[in-house]
Amino acid sequence: MTSVKTETTFDVRDLRLADEGRRRTEWAERFMPVLRQIRERFAKEQPLRGRKVAACLHVTSETANLAATLRAGGADVALCASNPLSTQDDVAAHLARDHGVGVFAIKGEDTETYYRHIQQALAHQPDVTMDDGADLVGAIHMIALNRMDDLAPPVRRWVEGLSRDERERIVKRVIGSTEETTTGVIRLRAMAQDGVLQFPVIAVNDSQTKHLFDNRYGTGQSTVDGILRATNILMAGSTVVVAGYGWCGRGVALRARGAGADVIVTEVDALRALEARMDGYRVMPMREAAALGDLFVTLTGDMHVIGIEHMRVMKDGAIIANSGHFNVEIDLDALQRAAKGPRQARQYVDEWQLDGKRLFVLGEGRLINLAAAEGHPASVMDMSFANQALAAEHLVKNGAGLGKAVHRVPQEIDRRVAELKLAAMGVRIDELTAEQRRYLASWDAGT
Repeated sequence: MTSVKTETTFDVRDLRLADEGRRRTEWAERFMPVLRQIRERFAKEQPLRGRKVAACLHVTSETANLAATLRAGGADVALCASNPLSTQDDVAAHLARDHGVGVFAIKGEDTETYYRHIQQALAHQPDVTMDDGADLVGAIHMIALNRMDDLAPPVRRWVEGLSRDERERIVKRVIGSTEETTTGVIRLRAMAQDGVLQFPVIAVNDSQTKHLFDNRYGTGQSTVDGILRATNILMAGSTVVVAGYGWCGRGVALRARGAGADVIVTEVDALRALEARMDGYRVMPMREAAALGDLFVTLTGDMHVIGIEHMRVMKDGAIIANSGHFNVEIDLDALQRAAKGPRQARQYVDEWQLDGKRLFVLGEGRLINLAAAEGHPASVMDMSFANQALAAEHLVKNGAGLGKAVHRVPQEIDRRVAELKLAAMGVRIDELTAEQRRYLASWDAGT
């Protein structure tokens, strides 16, 4: 991988970790052939030259390859973490030292530091933003709407020191944004519905080459990986309760069953619940599943999916994990009020005493696949971040003509990513003949 050194500001744990981060990033690159092909084209065409990109993403080796691709395309890149526990410190150091990326991310950072890092990414004054959970774009909108009380203190203090013109410039400069995750898309669609969205957003999460693969296969494998690294439990013979049967829930249920677990699915959507039942899982309300499960995993994007009323009826030794984007799916505040603890049983495992029973919460209720493991395999993120890079290029070229709404990834981008991935895998497919195309386009061909 070619490095691009420039003078830049950053806040990382230790630049001396950069060599290990470089090795980790190069290893991931071996499994990201689609993004590599895009990087090679970007290096020649420079579609992002002169543009500033601010990204709030998980700072991992896969994200490093995305950042390097944006830099190859001519972008000036700032990167902050979208989760306090997901940063790989060696990768952050590598990006800052070797690629001239303004990285603001430290694994385990407290809330104050987390939002200070978001402020530093905002200070980059981006033309394009990238989000994983809409924290960055959400802050921009609070500035636009003058909702200072809704900004986190580090961001609010910075904004209050800006002139009115400077505040307006931050918002008006943004051509558009991309969003990586289901939770973020939900928030952005709510903003669009309320008529407050300030610029177009491309929902990368909704591309077929993202959610059909990243959410199902990536989340499925990496969630189980994180749970096993944190606990070293045997899944075979255990009862696993999966809350939510979207693409992420489908993936976790599939992998848990493959490991020999008895899987129960809880849902609020009748169609998804029916699909889970037809896929062979038991389906019931959480209040019933709570007494049966050995391991609980939340993947809904909503809050308090597991409440204190559920925890009170759980078995002694029940393990609770979250793989949704935010740490609100488990009602940890209620647990803290009602229980004694936490006591660290293992790294990333907190023991709570509730009604004479032990409950174990993994990774502080944050994304377990990134808190205790390394997130999705690089070969999955290859497609997700290929979509991100091409969506950024699309915004630079076409953002002025897009409405202030949440847009799907253009179908031609989705299809191109799939074609590049198949080619990299050595897979060939059939093509329609002229006769077949005419038949599919006709209405008067009978039986």
